[in-house]
Amino acid sequence: MTSTFRRSPLALAVLGLLESGPLHPYGIQRLIKQWGKDQVVNVGQRAGLYRTIARLEDAGLIAVGSTERDERYPERTTYRLTDAGRAAARQWMAEILSTPRNEYPEFPAALSFLPVLTPRATQDLLHQRRDHLARRLTELDTELDTELTSGAEAGALPRVALIESEYLRAVTQAELAWVDGILAALDDGSFTWNREELDRIVAAAREST
Repeated sequence: MTSTFRRSPLALAVLGLLESGPLHPYGIQRLIKQWGKDQVVNVGQRAGLYRTIARLEDAGLIAVGSTERDERYPERTTYRLTDAGRAAARQWMAEILSTPRNEYPEFPAALSFLPVLTPRATQDLLHQRRDHLARRLTELDTELDTELTSGAEAGALPRVALIESEYLRAVTQAELAWVDGILAALDDGSFTWNREELDRIVAAAREST
Protein backbone atom coordinates (compact mmCIF):
# COMPACT_ATOMS: atom_id res chain seq x y z
CA MET A 1 0.00 0.00 0.00
CA THR A 2 2.82 2.43 0.80
CA SER A 3 4.21 2.07 -2.71
CA THR A 4 0.94 2.53 -4.62
CA PHE A 5 -0.64 5.53 -2.87
CA ARG A 6 0.11 8.74 -4.74
CA ARG A 7 1.72 10.92 -2.12
CA SER A 8 1.32 14.69 -1.83
CA PRO A 9 2.57 17.38 0.58
CA LEU A 10 -0.89 17.56 2.12
CA ALA A 11 -1.11 13.78 2.60
CA LEU A 12 2.32 13.80 4.24
CA ALA A 13 1.23 16.67 6.52
CA VAL A 14 -1.88 14.75 7.63
CA LEU A 15 0.14 11.64 8.47
CA GLY A 16 2.80 13.73 10.20
CA LEU A 17 0.31 15.54 12.41
CA LEU A 18 -1.49 12.32 13.33
CA GLU A 19 1.80 10.95 14.67
CA SER A 20 1.10 12.91 17.85
CA GLY A 21 -2.45 11.61 18.25
CA PRO A 22 -5.95 11.66 16.72
CA LEU A 23 -7.26 14.88 15.20
CA HIS A 24 -10.35 16.04 13.32
CA PRO A 25 -9.98 17.79 9.93
CA TYR A 26 -10.51 21.28 11.34
CA GLY A 27 -7.78 20.66 13.91
CA ILE A 28 -5.41 19.47 11.17
CA GLN A 29 -6.07 22.58 9.07
CA ARG A 30 -5.72 24.88 12.08
CA LEU A 31 -2.40 23.38 13.15
CA ILE A 32 -0.95 23.57 9.63
CA LYS A 33 -1.75 27.28 9.52
CA GLN A 34 -0.81 27.96 13.15
CA TRP A 35 2.63 26.42 12.71
CA GLY A 36 3.26 28.19 9.39
CA LYS A 37 3.28 24.95 7.41
CA ASP A 38 0.82 26.47 4.92
CA GLN A 39 3.88 27.97 3.22
CA VAL A 40 4.73 24.51 1.92
CA VAL A 41 1.37 22.69 2.20
CA ASN A 42 -1.70 23.95 0.32
CA VAL A 43 -4.48 23.77 2.87
CA GLY A 44 -6.42 26.85 1.78
CA GLN A 45 -9.46 24.88 0.64
CA ARG A 46 -10.94 22.58 3.26
CA ALA A 47 -12.57 20.52 0.49
CA GLY A 48 -9.10 19.52 -0.69
CA LEU A 49 -8.19 18.44 2.84
CA TYR A 50 -11.34 16.31 3.11
CA ARG A 51 -10.57 14.66 -0.24
CA THR A 52 -7.05 13.84 0.92
CA ILE A 53 -8.35 12.44 4.21
CA ALA A 54 -10.87 10.28 2.32
CA ARG A 55 -8.11 8.92 0.06
CA LEU A 56 -5.88 8.16 3.04
CA GLU A 57 -8.74 6.37 4.79
CA ASP A 58 -9.61 4.34 1.68
CA ALA A 59 -5.93 3.33 1.42
CA GLY A 60 -5.89 2.18 5.05
CA LEU A 61 -3.27 4.76 6.05
CA ILE A 62 -5.60 6.43 8.56
CA ALA A 63 -8.77 5.27 10.29
CA VAL A 64 -11.71 6.83 12.08
CA GLY A 65 -10.86 7.22 15.74
CA SER A 66 -14.05 8.60 17.25
CA THR A 67 -16.85 11.07 16.70
CA GLU A 68 -16.93 14.18 18.87
CA ARG A 69 -20.25 15.71 19.77
CA ASP A 70 -20.43 19.21 21.21
CA GLU A 71 -23.59 21.33 21.16
CA ARG A 72 -21.47 24.37 20.19
CA TYR A 73 -20.09 22.73 17.02
CA PRO A 74 -21.21 20.33 14.30
CA GLU A 75 -20.35 16.68 14.81
CA ARG A 76 -16.63 16.08 14.23
CA THR A 77 -14.97 12.85 13.22
CA THR A 78 -11.42 12.35 14.44
CA TYR A 79 -8.85 10.23 12.60
CA ARG A 80 -5.91 8.22 13.85
CA LEU A 81 -2.77 6.96 12.17
CA THR A 82 -2.61 3.26 11.29
CA ASP A 83 0.54 1.14 11.25
CA ALA A 84 0.41 1.25 7.45
CA GLY A 85 0.16 5.05 7.57
CA ARG A 86 3.14 5.28 9.89
CA ALA A 87 5.16 3.09 7.52
CA ALA A 88 4.02 5.16 4.52
CA ALA A 89 5.06 8.44 6.15
CA ARG A 90 8.54 7.08 6.79
CA GLN A 91 8.84 5.69 3.28
CA TRP A 92 7.78 9.02 1.77
CA MET A 93 10.19 10.94 3.98
CA ALA A 94 13.06 8.65 2.95
CA GLU A 95 12.24 9.05 -0.75
CA ILE A 96 11.70 12.83 -0.64
CA LEU A 97 14.73 13.68 1.49
CA SER A 98 17.17 11.39 -0.31
CA THR A 99 16.26 11.84 -3.97
CA PRO A 100 15.76 15.14 -5.87
CA ARG A 101 12.68 14.98 -8.07
CA ASN A 102 11.95 16.86 -11.26
CA GLU A 103 8.54 18.30 -10.45
CA TYR A 104 8.24 20.25 -13.73
CA PRO A 105 7.60 23.72 -12.27
CA GLU A 106 6.20 26.42 -14.57
CA PHE A 107 9.07 28.91 -14.39
CA PRO A 108 11.75 26.74 -16.05
CA ALA A 109 9.19 25.70 -18.67
CA ALA A 110 8.56 29.37 -19.50
CA LEU A 111 12.32 30.03 -19.64
CA SER A 112 12.67 27.28 -22.23
CA PHE A 113 10.39 29.25 -24.56
CA LEU A 114 11.83 32.74 -24.09
CA PRO A 115 12.16 33.20 -27.89
CA VAL A 116 8.37 33.63 -27.93
CA LEU A 117 9.09 37.05 -26.40
CA THR A 118 11.53 39.81 -27.28
CA PRO A 119 14.54 40.41 -25.01
CA ARG A 120 12.98 43.72 -23.96
CA ALA A 121 9.64 42.15 -23.03
CA THR A 122 11.50 39.44 -21.11
CA GLN A 123 13.49 42.07 -19.25
CA ASP A 124 10.32 43.94 -18.23
CA LEU A 125 8.67 40.76 -16.96
CA LEU A 126 11.74 39.60 -15.05
CA HIS A 127 11.94 43.00 -13.36
CA GLN A 128 8.41 42.33 -12.09
CA ARG A 129 9.46 38.87 -10.91
CA ARG A 130 12.47 40.39 -9.17
CA ASP A 131 10.20 42.77 -7.25
CA HIS A 132 8.01 39.84 -6.14
CA LEU A 133 11.05 37.85 -5.05
CA ALA A 134 12.50 40.78 -3.11
CA ARG A 135 9.20 41.27 -1.27
CA ARG A 136 8.97 37.55 -0.58
CA LEU A 137 12.50 37.50 0.81
CA THR A 138 11.62 40.38 3.15
CA GLU A 139 8.47 38.53 4.28
CA LEU A 140 10.44 35.37 4.98
CA ASP A 141 13.04 37.33 6.96
CA THR A 142 10.27 38.94 9.00
CA GLU A 143 8.52 35.61 9.59
CA LEU A 144 11.73 33.94 10.71
CA ASP A 145 12.59 36.82 13.04
CA THR A 146 9.08 36.78 14.50
CA GLU A 147 9.09 33.02 15.02
CA LEU A 148 12.53 33.11 16.62
CA THR A 149 11.52 35.97 18.90
CA SER A 150 8.25 34.34 19.98
CA GLY A 151 10.06 31.03 20.41
CA ALA A 152 12.70 32.63 22.60
CA GLU A 153 10.00 34.14 24.78
CA ALA A 154 8.23 30.80 25.14
CA GLY A 155 11.44 28.83 25.59
CA ALA A 156 14.09 27.40 23.31
CA LEU A 157 12.72 26.90 19.78
CA PRO A 158 14.56 24.10 18.00
CA ARG A 159 15.90 24.77 14.52
CA VAL A 160 13.92 21.83 13.17
CA ALA A 161 10.69 23.77 13.82
CA LEU A 162 11.73 26.43 11.28
CA ILE A 163 13.75 24.38 8.82
CA GLU A 164 11.28 24.67 5.91
CA SER A 165 11.18 28.48 6.28
CA GLU A 166 14.98 28.48 6.30
CA TYR A 167 14.98 26.45 3.07
CA LEU A 168 12.41 28.69 1.39
CA ARG A 169 14.50 31.73 2.27
CA ALA A 170 17.65 30.17 0.79
CA VAL A 171 15.84 29.19 -2.42
CA THR A 172 14.24 32.63 -2.79
CA GLN A 173 17.56 34.37 -2.19
CA ALA A 174 19.29 32.15 -4.76
CA GLU A 175 16.59 32.78 -7.39
CA LEU A 176 16.74 36.52 -6.74
CA ALA A 177 20.51 36.50 -7.31
CA TRP A 178 20.06 34.49 -10.53
CA VAL A 179 17.36 36.83 -11.87
CA ASP A 180 19.61 39.81 -11.08
CA GLY A 181 22.35 38.19 -13.17
CA ILE A 182 20.04 37.60 -16.13
CA LEU A 183 18.71 41.16 -15.94
CA ALA A 184 22.27 42.51 -15.95
CA ALA A 185 23.10 40.38 -19.01
CA LEU A 186 19.97 41.55 -20.82
CA ASP A 187 20.84 45.13 -19.93
CA ASP A 188 24.41 45.02 -21.29
CA GLY A 189 23.47 42.93 -24.34
CA SER A 190 25.58 39.89 -23.45
CA PHE A 191 22.38 37.82 -23.37
CA THR A 192 20.03 38.36 -26.30
CA TRP A 193 18.43 36.55 -29.22
CA ASN A 194 17.05 37.18 -32.67
CA ARG A 195 13.72 35.58 -33.50
CA GLU A 196 14.37 35.46 -37.24
CA GLU A 197 17.63 33.60 -36.72
CA LEU A 198 16.00 31.15 -34.35
CA ASP A 199 13.17 30.55 -36.83
CA ARG A 200 15.74 29.63 -39.46
CA ILE A 201 17.35 27.14 -37.06
CA VAL A 202 13.95 25.59 -36.28
CA ALA A 203 13.07 25.38 -39.99
CA ALA A 204 16.36 23.63 -40.77
CA ALA A 205 15.74 21.15 -37.92
CA ARG A 206 12.26 20.34 -39.24
CA GLU A 207 13.62 19.68 -42.73
CA SER A 208 16.11 17.19 -41.36
CA THR A 209 13.46 15.10 -39.59
